[in-house]
Amino acid sequence: MARTELSNGLNLRDNPEKLTENGTGSSHGLNPEVNGNVVPGETQVDKYGFTGGAQQYAGDSAEEVPTEVLRQREAKWLEMLNSWDKWMAKRHKKVKERCQKGIPPSLRGRAWLYLSGGKVKRELNQGKFQKLDEEQGDPKWVDIIERDLHRQFPFHEMFAARGGHGQQDLFRVLKAYTLYRPDEGYCQAQAPVAAVLLMHMPAEDAFWVLVQICEKYLPGYYSAGLEAIQLDGEILYALLQQVSSVAYRHLKKQKLEPTLCMTEWFMCIFSRTLPWASVLRVWDMFLCEGVKILFKVGLVLLKCTLGSQQKLKDCQSLYETMELLRAINPEYMQESFLVHEIIELTISETKIEKEHNAQLRRWKESHGDLHCKSPPRMHGAKAIMTSEPHSKQHLKQRPAITVESPLAPKTDVNEENAATRSRKTKDEDEMKTAFPSQELINPYAPSSDPSPLFEHITLKGSKESLSSVEQDTYL
Repeated sequence: MARTELSNGLNLRDNPEKLTENGTGSSHGLNPEVNGNVVPGETQVDKYGFTGGAQQYAGDSAEEVPTEVLRQREAKWLEMLNSWDKWMAKRHKKVKERCQKGIPPSLRGRAWLYLSGGKVKRELNQGKFQKLDEEQGDPKWVDIIERDLHRQFPFHEMFAARGGHGQQDLFRVLKAYTLYRPDEGYCQAQAPVAAVLLMHMPAEDAFWVLVQICEKYLPGYYSAGLEAIQLDGEILYALLQQVSSVAYRHLKKQKLEPTLCMTEWFMCIFSRTLPWASVLRVWDMFLCEGVKILFKVGLVLLKCTLGSQQKLKDCQSLYETMELLRAINPEYMQESFLVHEIIELTISETKIEKEHNAQLRRWKESHGDLHCKSPPRMHGAKAIMTSEPHSKQHLKQRPAITVESPLAPKTDVNEENAATRSRKTKDEDEMKTAFPSQELINPYAPSSDPSPLFEHITLKGSKESLSSVEQDTYL
């Protein structure tokens, strides 16, 4: 009962194969025993993890940020994340500008978690994901999810292997969502969204960000009937009439319904349309500013592709127009060009809401009331943070590993305790001189055996990925 079939060139809906723990099926000729992060042979992996396909990195599709600039941006983002509530309340404009410049790759997962409100949501629902993860799930949804797993970014090293870590975590996140929202269940377009999140964060964090996207950013998008996406399609055309009347008149002349060109764009947040560098920049801005970024991207692509009579010479029919929109000129999707056009295009939340109300009135006149009663959407990170009560404790960062440097100054110890510790250390040094130990342990020496310093730590098996508490994936 997946409610929309996405035109991604991988239409395998009727494929009877399923992913099971003991399954023997393979995807793209890969051994199912591979854990999803190892690609056999001499396959070249780009810096985003792709081994091939249309979204593999190409030098001319992305900007190269100098290392020194990247380090400076990382320091700024660490400062913001350490005082997130203050920055969002008093300096939101600066947060927005830094999202537009691009979040540093090493901090992107953590930043997305904070921008979306997923961090607060996770803290307010401690243990919820683990409980959902342990449940079996509705067989109806489980069956559909299992058959969809190998279709998500098959050329990415994380999802290439059938039964690997990536596919296992993707199944866990999607199954948990069907249990969290049984009224909504599973929609096929949620899978690539969850997969993008899993490329940047652990399964539990990815789950809560997915919840925020479905409930706050794009409410009703993944519900039965797809009424919300149809309404937004009409809003997109209304905005296009103001941005590019040439493109608008052509689409109307060809009687091309908005849902034919923008459903996959919006529902998958352009993750199956743009080069990967552009996808990440769009997501950075989307999670900060909200759905208006999706409208802006759609308007830029339509205007650049159909915005002049010269460009329309070769697409005089509906079929030719659809083919042109399926194969958009790479120049229009190039990272620096696209981001510049998005920032330059002025579309406010107020304008979107005004058009939404107008389209909603027209919908009720022609179709009656909406069947899906979705909550009002939130336009970006600040609106979400304002709407959800939280404390500083909810925003506190919790690193999995805390290391106290022996060179760090003793700031929290009074002089008396410091003097006592100094005398004790001196006495111990004298004892060591008088009675030298037989063996010294070098904690930095490479060894195949675990260090005695970490004997108390139990490592999990490879069948299940580490949770966000067990593994710091951000730095």
